[in-house]
Amino acid sequence: MHGEDIPYAYGFWSLVIVNVALFAFFILSFLAPIKKREWRSMGATLAFFVALFTEMYGFPLTIYLLTGILGSNYPALNPFSHASGHLWLTFFGGGAALMTGIHLISNLFVIAGFAIMWKGWKLIHGAKGGLVTEGPYAYVRHPQYSGLFLVMVGMLIQWPTLITALMFPVLVYVYYRLSKREEREMLGQFGDGYNRYREKTPMFLPKWGRQGITERKEA
Repeated sequence: MHGEDIPYAYGFWSLVIVNVALFAFFILSFLAPIKKREWRSMGATLAFFVALFTEMYGFPLTIYLLTGILGSNYPALNPFSHASGHLWLTFFGGGAALMTGIHLISNLFVIAGFAIMWKGWKLIHGAKGGLVTEGPYAYVRHPQYSGLFLVMVGMLIQWPTLITALMFPVLVYVYYRLSKREEREMLGQFGDGYNRYREKTPMFLPKWGRQGITERKEA
């Protein structure tokens, strides 16, 4: 089949709605916002997934922009087929093997992210207001946000777009600001106990290597 004969692979808005709803359900299950600032952060997060799935199935804005800039130099005969909409395959000339590898890596990130979010949620609710420092909290102070970042990275690997690539660092900053405010509240609630925990435990990225292992054993 010639590239020109491949049908237009977008405009499937029902798939956009289903996928956004599915991700929103899981994320809201583990990061249920309560305060106004939490709702603002969650709104930005949901906007990321709306933008992602809109470009994946609805309207390929990134492809329109790139073909407008590159013109005939865009490395795909039919950029609006679904396979050509995948930027990794288009620019690196990969086939089924590359696609399989990309999906495997991205799915590992997404599954790991949701697993960390679930474990963090389970510990927090089981503590009934107490300070949690075990499980994923022994590695990072905000594992549920770290898990959310892993999910986003996984989806960026699976279907990169210009808008979501620009949104991701903004979202990291949004959750950094939210985390700092939450930590001030935790200091007021738990005092020196939380301060000692904060001093030895990273915010989002765990310490790997001998130092990190030693600190966790001492804890």
